[in-house]
Amino acid sequence: MEIKRLTKNFGNPESWTLAAYEKTGGYQMVKKAFAMDPEAIIELVKQSGLRGRGGAGFPTGMKWGFVPKQSDKPKYLCVNADESEPGTFKDRYLLEHDPHALVEGIIISCWAVGIRYAYIYIRGEFGLPYYRIEAAVKEAYEKGYLGSNLNGKGFDLDVTVHRGAGAYICGEETGLIESLEGKKGQPRLKPPFPAVVGVFGCPTVVNNVETIQSIPWIIEHGAEEYRKAGTEKSPGTKLFSVSGHVKRPGVYEIPLGLPCKTLVHDLCGGIIDGKRQKANIVGGSSVPILTGEEADNVDLDYESLAAAGTMLGSGGMIVMDEDTCMVWALAVLLKFYAHESCGQCTPCREGTGWIRNLVYRLEAGDGKREDLDKLLSITGNMMGTTICVLADAAAMPTESFIKKFRAEFEAHVGAGRCPIRGKSAHFLAHAH
Repeated sequence: MEIKRLTKNFGNPESWTLAAYEKTGGYQMVKKAFAMDPEAIIELVKQSGLRGRGGAGFPTGMKWGFVPKQSDKPKYLCVNADESEPGTFKDRYLLEHDPHALVEGIIISCWAVGIRYAYIYIRGEFGLPYYRIEAAVKEAYEKGYLGSNLNGKGFDLDVTVHRGAGAYICGEETGLIESLEGKKGQPRLKPPFPAVVGVFGCPTVVNNVETIQSIPWIIEHGAEEYRKAGTEKSPGTKLFSVSGHVKRPGVYEIPLGLPCKTLVHDLCGGIIDGKRQKANIVGGSSVPILTGEEADNVDLDYESLAAAGTMLGSGGMIVMDEDTCMVWALAVLLKFYAHESCGQCTPCREGTGWIRNLVYRLEAGDGKREDLDKLLSITGNMMGTTICVLADAAAMPTESFIKKFRAEFEAHVGAGRCPIRGKSAHFLAHAH
């Protein structure tokens, strides 16, 4: 079953315009929020149980609460619109179809935390989403929703849309901050955390697009109503970007806790040509893979997926049918992660390239049986040893692919070609 909270305006003609947004009650929640005490808004968000929708799932209200209430430095909000996780495209849809909902969420969030400056850090490759959010911000300024003395409260707020240069690592909050400051996009050691020392050395909240866009709905309907969807520990709805071998790929807003089987086989129409679901990456390419059988027996919430040995992540679901070569699929993922490593940490800089080349060799049919155990050894030394989790993002899928589909990897050893795809790999020409 789908629930229309964040996606309610997707079908409206010109839903990205201010006029269309105001017709559906847009910006009315700003007035309601400005009549509330900022602390009451933070408490409401805490009670709602809203968790960060960018991947980590950290409680949003708690993150806001970490920002010092009194500060001699300005406070900042950085909206993470980088969305660079392979398989994830739900924020892109929000920016294209309902950008004013993000602007309204920003205004309320900034009022709650006492922030006067907000940045929307958007992925450099995004074309239409960038133009839509840029136009929405301009319209909001012209109508007086942004700028000086908002709602007559003496509250000033400025919003800047900042385009990144297209680095995966800038989706990590401190890498984003470094890039925003004009430096090389490399993650920082934590602590200190951004809530205390963030952009320009000032207290900073970093939240994902979907997270911020959830705020107006919570203000309008309240925490109790918000919690009616989802589970006790994973309340609310979540956007899932579904791609791969399903009949109806796309963005789906579902209550957390919905069976994965319902999303894949009912809402998405099942597997193309009636084939078997062989594997499913439920939360974006960086999370451990599930077999098709495992996916059909798990619920889509943080706790259930953790118990199944994987993660909800950003909700970027990639479905693979019975004809998919798992060695080839892993090679595609590792090519991406090796390319996107910022090179700051040795286990990641060296490890991602090492495991990529080993998997290339296996996919070409030139690998050795001991390569499998070597891969598991390398990934074990990559996880938890670096400043950010990019090394883990490459290592976790590698480990799970081998453990879940080891027989398929072994079938490639000494075969001289991929025994499933029936041809030699083309990756080796680009291995270095």
